[in-house]
Amino acid sequence: MTTAVIPDVEPAADDLSVWPASTTRLTDGDLAVGAVALRDIAERFDTPAYVLDEGEVRERCRTYRDAFPEAEVLYAGKAFLSRAMVRWVQEEGLGLDVCSAGELELAVTAGFPPERIVLHGNAKSPGDIASALRLGVGRIVIDSPSEIARIAAAVGLGGPQKVMVRVVPGVSAGGHDKIRTGTDGQKFGLPLADGSAQHAVTRILGQPQLALTGLHCHIGSQITTVKSYVVALRRMVGLMARIRDTNGVVLPELDMGGGHGIPYRPGEPALDITALARRLRTELVQSCAAAGLAEPRLVIEPGRAVVGPAGIALYRVLAVKHTGDTVFVAVDGGMSDNPRPALYGVRYAPRLVGRTSTADARRTTVVGRHCEAGDVIAADVELPADVRPGDLIAVPVAGAYQLSMASGYNMVGRPPVVAVRDGTARLLVRRETLDDFRSRDVGA
Repeated sequence: MTTAVIPDVEPAADDLSVWPASTTRLTDGDLAVGAVALRDIAERFDTPAYVLDEGEVRERCRTYRDAFPEAEVLYAGKAFLSRAMVRWVQEEGLGLDVCSAGELELAVTAGFPPERIVLHGNAKSPGDIASALRLGVGRIVIDSPSEIARIAAAVGLGGPQKVMVRVVPGVSAGGHDKIRTGTDGQKFGLPLADGSAQHAVTRILGQPQLALTGLHCHIGSQITTVKSYVVALRRMVGLMARIRDTNGVVLPELDMGGGHGIPYRPGEPALDITALARRLRTELVQSCAAAGLAEPRLVIEPGRAVVGPAGIALYRVLAVKHTGDTVFVAVDGGMSDNPRPALYGVRYAPRLVGRTSTADARRTTVVGRHCEAGDVIAADVELPADVRPGDLIAVPVAGAYQLSMASGYNMVGRPPVVAVRDGTARLLVRRETLDDFRSRDVGA
């Protein structure tokens, strides 16, 4: 069924600026993404469901390649990973950053070249390290002193294994305390300030099984200004210069991590990727020149900024409840498929799709179906006053850190992922079913 697109400009309350670029309004009140109506997706694949715009993902990969033509761009798979996502990233020329044997095995079995993969993790298990060495991962980021000997011992006579050192540069950045990783006193990396990072470098250089290729830092997530990155880069170059002077080694790589912020609601700020690339390049040239240091190759690791804006969460309304002055709209998903509002206080901009409403807007709180008072998807948002059970609610900017953080709480089951492109919808990840829960429970 073909539905005409409305050409009229909608008011600010109907702003689609945070939706995928392919989003169009249809005459029946629905939205289409990738030329596929959201209502049709709900009817075919049921709800809750995640919709991922393949074209948007690919275009965002190209944006990074164009902005950082001389750098290595790694997609941070922790944001969202599937076999299809692995293929898209590879075809668009990006490398891959993984955090576990599970992510690594999925990527390699999907055909991603292991030498273009970097393994992270503040507490890598023996299985993580064994998988990385067996599959021939490109680099392992050492996060603590104990990993130096562990990885070297695991390499044995088969080395050397390329490694980097994760450095804490003492820079505070990020949208929430729980996602600020560049400051001292947290679990990631080795502090620059107390000499731990440089001491680790010296130890690694004494291990013939390990080949140190560079330094790594990641200062936080959901960062929307360039300044913090510039400060961190300057400090990292200073450490590289000290390593040259002390150890006689010039490291060829500098990984500045990711954490690039995106808007979740219209009007919110986003990190300017072009400005970031320009400022990092300028600072790298100037800082290295001042230190008499050969410029290392820059590496960056975007995740959320690649896949977040490409995703939409689709829910069906189960109940509408008036409690005092609050209107609760309860849907068929919630914190088992998106724990981020409960973890970080994230705010979204849900909207009614699938039908036209002429009702006035009303302040509403969209909640999930789980047995937690904190199971809130979006508090104090505007929805039509006539929203009712059976309606469809769509939440944009749902591609990152939602399904990847999903749980089995209340045994509701994790939603499927449906890819859309050029009028076609196809299943990428199937829905978790009751049979899945039964088959995993092997006890008597």
